[in-house]
Amino acid sequence: MALVVIKLKYLCGMLEILYQDEYIVAINKPRDLLVHKSFIASDIQEYAIQILRDQIGQYVYPVHRLDRKTSGVLLFALSKEVLKQLNEIFATRQVEKKYMAIVRGYTTEEETIDYALTNDSGQLQEAKTYYKTLQRVEAAIPFGKHATSRYSLVEAYPETGRQHQLRKHFKHIFHPILGSRPHGCNKQNKLWLDQFGLTAMLLHAVELTFEHPVTKEQIHLTATIDEQYEKYNALLGFDLQAYYKK
Repeated sequence: MALVVIKLKYLCGMLEILYQDEYIVAINKPRDLLVHKSFIASDIQEYAIQILRDQIGQYVYPVHRLDRKTSGVLLFALSKEVLKQLNEIFATRQVEKKYMAIVRGYTTEEETIDYALTNDSGQLQEAKTYYKTLQRVEAAIPFGKHATSRYSLVEAYPETGRQHQLRKHFKHIFHPILGSRPHGCNKQNKLWLDQFGLTAMLLHAVELTFEHPVTKEQIHLTATIDEQYEKYNALLGFDLQAYYKK
């Protein structure tokens, strides 16, 4: 099958569209944008579903979710029939999700985090995340008794799709994602807020790969990071361009 590689295709209206045909559409979801209406944030008036629907002039159906603080690739079906097909692809894990995160401390070269998580109903669910370390830095940012701070740039592949799985898993191994709340390091988050005025969570859904449910082409979507991520990295110095050229 032909490999269709689609980078940032164009900027249209309020949302960045990565790919669109008559069956599916994908966007680079901005951080702080909810996918759909939620009772937890009932005061929010705009959602990705609503904005995208108005932008392209037709109904859209989210295939998966990104939480409010996570940016990156978000896929929608343009009909209920295609949604059903994509749901099956995702349910049977015939999809590769790749996330990029900056975490506290020096992570190991690679690791699989196998740690069950409890859902909102109190049910314990299997949860697995594989990650590998791309780069490490020791930044000249004093923290507590230390004259510097250590961080790692990691690439994470969730094998399951539990709520806040990556945030909870990296906290579990004592390498919380920078800016994560509540599954993060409050002292680190306060440091970045007080010294630099930065509060964003550095978790980004950077790539999504799957077989198109209709054309059967292999679709590979990539979304670049936003200005907030860049502001953090201006102080940390990771070579993010090297990451995107891999």
